[in-house]
Amino acid sequence: MKPSPSPFTTTPLAWTRSKPPLLRFLNACHADFAPEDSGAVADYIPELSKADPDHFGISLATLDGHVYEVGDTQVPFTIQSMSKPFVFALALDTLGAARVESVIGVEPSGDPFNSIRLNAENHPFNPMVNAGAIACSGLIHEAKGDAAFEYIRQALGRFAGRELDVDDAVYASESATGDRNRAIGYLLRTNGVIKDNVAAVLEVYFRQCAILVTARDIAVMAATLANRGINPLTGEQVMSAYAISRTLSVMTSSGMYDYAGEWIYRIGIPAKSGVGGGILAALPARLGLGSYSPRLDKHGNSVRGIKVCEALSAHYDLHMLNRSDDARNSIIADYDIGSSPSRRVRRAQEQNILAPHHQEVRVIELVGTLSFSNVDYVSRQLAAKPRPQLVIFDLRRVTAMTRAGARLLAEEFRELAAHHVTVILSGIRRSSPDWKMLAEWTEGLTNIRNYYLLDAAIEWAEDQVVYRYGGAIDFFEATELSEQSLLAGLTAEELTDLASLVSIRTYQTGEKIISAGDAATSLFFLRSGAVHVTLPDGVRLATLTAGMPFGEMALLEPQRSADVLADMAATAYEIPLRDFERFRKQHPRAGERIMRNLAQLLADRLIMANAKLDLLTSG
Repeated sequence: MKPSPSPFTTTPLAWTRSKPPLLRFLNACHADFAPEDSGAVADYIPELSKADPDHFGISLATLDGHVYEVGDTQVPFTIQSMSKPFVFALALDTLGAARVESVIGVEPSGDPFNSIRLNAENHPFNPMVNAGAIACSGLIHEAKGDAAFEYIRQALGRFAGRELDVDDAVYASESATGDRNRAIGYLLRTNGVIKDNVAAVLEVYFRQCAILVTARDIAVMAATLANRGINPLTGEQVMSAYAISRTLSVMTSSGMYDYAGEWIYRIGIPAKSGVGGGILAALPARLGLGSYSPRLDKHGNSVRGIKVCEALSAHYDLHMLNRSDDARNSIIADYDIGSSPSRRVRRAQEQNILAPHHQEVRVIELVGTLSFSNVDYVSRQLAAKPRPQLVIFDLRRVTAMTRAGARLLAEEFRELAAHHVTVILSGIRRSSPDWKMLAEWTEGLTNIRNYYLLDAAIEWAEDQVVYRYGGAIDFFEATELSEQSLLAGLTAEELTDLASLVSIRTYQTGEKIISAGDAATSLFFLRSGAVHVTLPDGVRLATLTAGMPFGEMALLEPQRSADVLADMAATAYEIPLRDFERFRKQHPRAGERIMRNLAQLLADRLIMANAKLDLLTSG
């Protein structure tokens, strides 16, 4: 009888054709909302009325640069008012916040986007309504003159990650029917908000609204806003973090015009719409969404686009004020070097110093985002135990650092310096943006050290403890066979007989002594210097100093399982395995003692490995 296939089996083709859950959700949204035919295509700009009302595209861009696309995501349409947040950010970076904020407010107007009304100071209410957007174009024109539009077009292209074109027909149509915007322009000129020629400023504004984008483009542009101004596809820092945060603030309060309050209450994602049918939504530190469907509601927002945003926010609970980050999850491990020392095998005299002073080195391994609340929690956990002499912050699992978190962390470093505590940072490179951000507030501090590898940081900290308590570390001091840990307990006669079998080998810095995969034919006892043991993939297992054996697994395995390289000039006693076996037969008591020592050495390594594992799994 032919066996029936397992219900858990699947074909490779089915696996490769499977879709991520988020893409499945976007597909479902497209299918659910495509039949929606309420609303009407904008016709106050005649050229816009030519849009196909059935076009519908959804795109979502993640901050790691992946872009999901469903439906008509490659259909070009004009950006219209969705250009406003980007030009506002550009104005902030070009002219400075003080100049921009002196003529444009940031309060919601409660009026339609094209209202001919200014605030009590005779300034536009905010940069998202037409008056504020025209004022922004005027500021750019004031700074760049005839090059203003090209300056804007290139900036929007950097947000999208590609060159953007202009729909000349829409531009001409918009210019021909733009009397209401001209009225706004002259009102701004009358009140000193626009200083240049109104007609020239409006030509810039009309052209920027006629820039062509796709749903994919605006998803990437939104993701750039969500990513603090860094385009997730190109990696370019398009605008400053200051400009981006202020732009998102105004999008939150005013991006959807007289529907803005309802929008932020129900959907909770900063967004901007355009009468061309697009909606972009930027959820900070999460994603960018772009949709295109030209049927508009009474507020001038895409009917289907709003439904997509509502569904996404509700289904995944993405309201930006409904965050569940817990600062207590920022510490993955907290220990001293007594429970997890470095991989360097220490001599007895060093161990005798480190054992009673292990609490002098505190290691805190951090994970996730270092935000203001997370760093505050870390500082309180550090203060809850006795003051160490050295504290290591391991940042290799930190995915992001906010400016508030970086500043609070730097202030913690200053507090530690006042108490003569040395700070060691591991898992962070000096070339990284996070290091540069920390450096803004740590200038002049002399208590900070940096080692990229955590093990190297712990090893350096152990050295400092040894030095501070009167010890010395001399890598070049030669040790005798009698000082070798694997040979402990042998008699003088046994050691003399063993010494007759050894040869002293000399190695230069970086020289490979043992190669993984080679036949195991010798034992080694490090006489001076230091060597390290690594797996073939480069993972360092241990650093050994004088008095330590290496290659000792030859007593159990016929083949080398790791590489051994000299960290510095080193010498070692080498004993051929065949001679060692003959020695064991001649001195059975010594042979048994050596094997007991080897068993103890392996047990110690296993205990240490388990201790490290416990630190990471103890909750």
